[in-house]
Amino acid sequence: MLSVTSSRNPRLREAARLIASSRDRRKAGKCVLEGEHLVAVYAARRGLPETLLVAAGALDRPEARALAERCGPRTLVVPPALFRDVAVAPAGVEMLAVVPTPRGAAGTGGDFCLLLEEVQDPGNVGAMLRTAAAAGVAQVLLSAHCAFAWSPKVLRAAQGAHFCIDMVEGVDLVAWASEYRRTGGEVVATVAEGGHSLFDARLAGRVAVAIGNEGAGLSARLLDRSTQRVTIPMPGGVGSLNAAAAAAVCLFERVRQRAAIGAAPP
Repeated sequence: MLSVTSSRNPRLREAARLIASSRDRRKAGKCVLEGEHLVAVYAARRGLPETLLVAAGALDRPEARALAERCGPRTLVVPPALFRDVAVAPAGVEMLAVVPTPRGAAGTGGDFCLLLEEVQDPGNVGAMLRTAAAAGVAQVLLSAHCAFAWSPKVLRAAQGAHFCIDMVEGVDLVAWASEYRRTGGEVVATVAEGGHSLFDARLAGRVAVAIGNEGAGLSARLLDRSTQRVTIPMPGGVGSLNAAAAAAVCLFERVRQRAAIGAAPP
């Protein structure tokens, strides 16, 4: 571990730049993880971060010290005041990590996929990634105009799900859905009204569930590529659900249907 007291340290400056600028994160192909939980999940599944930034007081906690020692010379220990100057993070966060942004390939998809088309709220994207990981989704594919999946807000909301699933950004979902159908998959389009009841849908097989933009929903082109259009029954009279809530209902209905026929988890 290296003790750093100057904001001019190159690795410290890199972390500050990546925290401050989405453009720099995209250009460098790197992102910043906030908090011990995210860093620990990354280390367990992907390996050591490039740089671990730790506020000195955090080392009083055995778990934080063990993680910092594991990263060895990659760890920068800084005074709390300097940490706060570098990191615009939620209260209580005393550890950050700079890591390469993982890159996936869209391929032809697995048995259980989630398609996100122009979902723009970072909190929604993060929540859906977390739900997808919990439900056993094999792959999440995001269209070009979704919120950046590696932004701090998305990472915070997903709570480590990024490193538990295969995720690909910038996908042409219309072309991908066409190929998925050609290879025998069901493309399940969620619509606020006019679809078949979700609970009558065929979800136990090879399926990709598509969730659209918070306001506009799914595009006409992607709807045209779907094999099923489903609507969540809402007897309470509310017109629609939050996109992340709708995704959770749909994904776990698929989990329920698989369990009902005794199918093994994906």
